Amino acid sequence: MSGIDVGVVGISEGNGHPYSFASIVNGYDDAGFRASDWSVIHDYLAEKDPSEFGFDGVEVTQAWTQDPEETDTLCRAAKIPTAADSLDGMADAVDAVLVARDDYETHLEMAEPFLDRGIPTFVDKPLALDPDEVAAFEPYLRDGLLLSCSGFRYARELDGPRADTAQYGPITLVDGVVLNDWSKYGVHLLDAVFGVLDARPETVTATGSQPTTVTITTTGEATVQIAALGDAPITFDVSFYGRDEVTRHRLRDNFRAFRRTLWHFFEMVRTGEPAIPPRETLDVIRTVVAGRRSLSTGDTVAVEDVTF
Repeated sequence: MSGIDVGVVGISEGNGHPYSFASIVNGYDDAGFRASDWSVIHDYLAEKDPSEFGFDGVEVTQAWTQDPEETDTLCRAAKIPTAADSLDGMADAVDAVLVARDDYETHLEMAEPFLDRGIPTFVDKPLALDPDEVAAFEPYLRDGLLLSCSGFRYARELDGPRADTAQYGPITLVDGVVLNDWSKYGVHLLDAVFGVLDARPETVTATGSQPTTVTITTTGEATVQIAALGDAPITFDVSFYGRDEVTRHRLRDNFRAFRRTLWHFFEMVRTGEPAIPPRETLDVIRTVVAGRRSLSTGDTVAVEDVTF
């Protein structure tokens, strides 16, 4: 494949990922962003050097949202040449697609027109929490047509732990704190943590409402504890505790996390190989679902008992 024409699908309430992702690929237009509601994204884009934008041979050429006015604004802000009339129309014109919405209840409906045509698709986190929907997605994960993860799987701030977990000796505890709710935001820290640990989640025990505390045993020596704070300032924090080393990390560099995620997606488009082992993606989803079940029942839930 030479060039890759990309479509971007959005938008969900409070989620500016269509603007972020498309701008990281295409660059951005100052006047277009000033017409949008995403000054916070415009501000961090404006801090970057022009060399940090773009991927060789890749362009976002189409955009669709459920609101034509929003689509026009997105196109102006991220220099997207075509506002698509429909998902089917977009599917006829692109080589890959970014479903950049985090309302997981709509993901299967939004992604199917592309996946059914064999078009590689990135789906924002969390992929899905309904067992039937996850089961429908699973073959595409295995076939290298689908990527879904938090950008914090590739967080720059975790480069050190990912490169050398031996520095810690045995890691016995990983502690994480995230804003908002477990169902939608727990995946951020699960992808971040299990992108580092050489272990799989085994059991999940969840307590409380806001904050929600989720304790995860693993196949290794580490216990993972994540607190979802509910309504709080921006918080994506992870600490690793080992016999020989302790490190603490504030995950704040969204731009590089997103850019790295997009790089892995476009490599998947080119190679046809899954960017993340499907088992790892499914483990994260099972852990989110297990946490929801534990909150509902008060019981500890085995991750392997969450089936799709």
